[in-house]
Amino acid sequence: MLLIDSPSQNAYFNIASEEYLLHRFPTEDIFLLYVNAPSIIVGKFQNTLAEINLDYVRKKKIKVVRRMSGGGTVYHDLGNLNFSFHTLLGQNDFGDFSFFTQPVLNMLNQLGVPAVLEGRNDLLVEGKKFSGNAKLARHGKMIQHGTILLDSEMEVLGEALKVNPLKFIDKAIKSTRSRVTNLINYLPKETTTADLKRLLTEEIMKNNPEAKRYELTEEDLQGIQQLMTEKYETWDWNYGFSPNYNFQKAIKVPAGFIEVHLEVVHGIIEKAKIFGDFFASKPIEDLEEMLIGSKHDISDLRALFTTIDLTAFFGKVTLEELLDAFK
Repeated sequence: MLLIDSPSQNAYFNIASEEYLLHRFPTEDIFLLYVNAPSIIVGKFQNTLAEINLDYVRKKKIKVVRRMSGGGTVYHDLGNLNFSFHTLLGQNDFGDFSFFTQPVLNMLNQLGVPAVLEGRNDLLVEGKKFSGNAKLARHGKMIQHGTILLDSEMEVLGEALKVNPLKFIDKAIKSTRSRVTNLINYLPKETTTADLKRLLTEEIMKNNPEAKRYELTEEDLQGIQQLMTEKYETWDWNYGFSPNYNFQKAIKVPAGFIEVHLEVVHGIIEKAKIFGDFFASKPIEDLEEMLIGSKHDISDLRALFTTIDLTAFFGKVTLEELLDAFK
């Protein structure tokens, strides 16, 4: 087994590194640890916009990254430790999360934390969740990865994942918001993610005495950087990969009532309909037609709307007011 401690706190890098390592070490077991600066990690099959508070996320400059595995959306920051096990597919039951969460439970139980595995893939303490886990199988290998909330900013977590469930109509699985807690409430206040890294690594080595530490080489870093640039930093992967959905939102502005309905396929607007009691000198159908083919992305829509005389369609409406109807 290779023990790898990521040198980066960039979520794009760390999520890319999981895919890179699948190809780099096709037969080796790997135990990877990493900490991300504030970021939201979205399950592969989820509708990103339906999982995040987009305005808040952009204001706080929180990275949004889609991972390879299914499951729900989670928030990461410097108070959260992430672990990732890579093993050959078939060596362990794909549906059983207990094998790779047991070292985490052993470590915490030895520290006096009454942590347990509950349900299929959550680790809880006193009924509150501190760790969610997900799996994927690819290229003959299996990855199980999870989070450990130590001292995460719960207020930011709550705001970043606060969404309006009425805006999106789709078949994508929505995240279930559980009651969550930080383990710092059960550990000495000076405990850090570095402490948990060390303790968890020691626990892994008890059952894997042949395990050895591996530092990413310059070649590895370049490979991860390339994958990050070509995939994990892109709008196409993080937003455009989302399942097809219908979007609807109504707003009240001085110009009147504006209601927007969109059909979005792979992140691209395919149909648009706008209703309201505003007064327009141009047919609203002209604007609807202009929206077809645009990304359902505020930056792209802002660029489009700045080329249009919006008052011809809505009367006295500002760019920011109209953009709010598409968020």
